[in-house]
Amino acid sequence: MVLLEFSMYPTDKGAGVSDYVKRSLEIIDDSGLPYCLGAMGTTLEGEWDEVMDVVKACYDRMNEDCGRIACQIKIDARDGGGGRLDGKVQTLKTKTGRDLKS
Repeated sequence: MVLLEFSMYPTDKGAGVSDYVKRSLEIIDDSGLPYCLGAMGTTLEGEWDEVMDVVKACYDRMNEDCGRIACQIKIDARDGGGGRLDGKVQTLKTKTGRDLKS
């Protein structure tokens, strides 16, 4: 099972790129994979090929009308089942004894 966090955005469209990011979020939401939207990126949970297919679909869509695209990806691959998207956060909440923001 893989947790993949990524951010992708055009660098040739000026300061406001939310319309382009919105298109990626629609692809992510339509994928059916568990995900968590963050202020600086989105984390997906799934099998390797599933999460990479989502990243590729986001790139392909953005590449239709963007000449330069930046993408940062972090991957945590681990044997075992799912549920890590929420489980990792819950573990830290339990260990700190705090209701951490997530």
